Amino acid sequence: MESTLVNLKELNPEAGPRAAFGARLRSSREAHNWKQDDLAELIGYSGRHISAIETGRKPPTLRFSRSVDTALGLTGTAESFERAWGEIRNGSLLEGFPEYLGQEARAAEIRLFDVGVIPGLLQTPEYATAIEGGYVKRGMITPEQACERVESLVERQAALVRRVPPIVIVVLDESCIRRPIGGPGVMDRQVARLIEFAEQPDTVIQLAPYSIGENRPFKRLVNLLTLPDRSVMSYVESETNGYLDREITSVLPLVRAYHQLQAEALSQAASVAMINEVRKGTL
Repeated sequence: MESTLVNLKELNPEAGPRAAFGARLRSSREAHNWKQDDLAELIGYSGRHISAIETGRKPPTLRFSRSVDTALGLTGTAESFERAWGEIRNGSLLEGFPEYLGQEARAAEIRLFDVGVIPGLLQTPEYATAIEGGYVKRGMITPEQACERVESLVERQAALVRRVPPIVIVVLDESCIRRPIGGPGVMDRQVARLIEFAEQPDTVIQLAPYSIGENRPFKRLVNLLTLPDRSVMSYVESETNGYLDREITSVLPLVRAYHQLQAEALSQAASVAMINEVRKGTL
């Protein structure tokens, strides 16, 4: 059933990116004299789904946004709903991470460290899907958002395929390869992906084994980027915040600690040997 004037008055574009998306969707639809069912038929959704998006009860997906752009002739424009969807998606990410992704896509060198989970740049889609499924199960995101996150990760990985690819150096805490995610089959393919990564000409992978104990300098994710102009920035995360730092006085201690970590970590050959041992245990 078509929305009433009362519902129109309840829309508040200032309430956030999702509310702005819904209000703009409604105004664009009405500018074409389309009812919700009219637009729904054009883009392959139900009128009820359109209503839920317009009123903010349901978040838009990338597929939905692109379908709306096709119907309205906005594909690839600055006014596209796909771009608005990106603002919603970035709004759900930790502070600093969207900006970090933009810098990562142009970095000349990327250095990563993580504990407990394989970094996103090395994740297989199955592994990433299993992680996002955990968020869905805990009610933190919707299944649609989980799918979009995996799609975005694939796009992030593809952005590193360039004429001159970046050097990617990864140090993984041993827990990354021993923590089971998604079951034996998923872990087997993920561990195989790490071995493939190690074989590439512009990559380095090392394991920080449990045995280094207190000599491990980092307790959680640390990313370091060297840009084409040789400037260096860092990105670190807590449970609730992400922070992109360009100040050399605070970035340099992290760079120094990363080098110390690499000195304590296994060589790439020894790391691959351990990864292979773990893989045999998952078969």
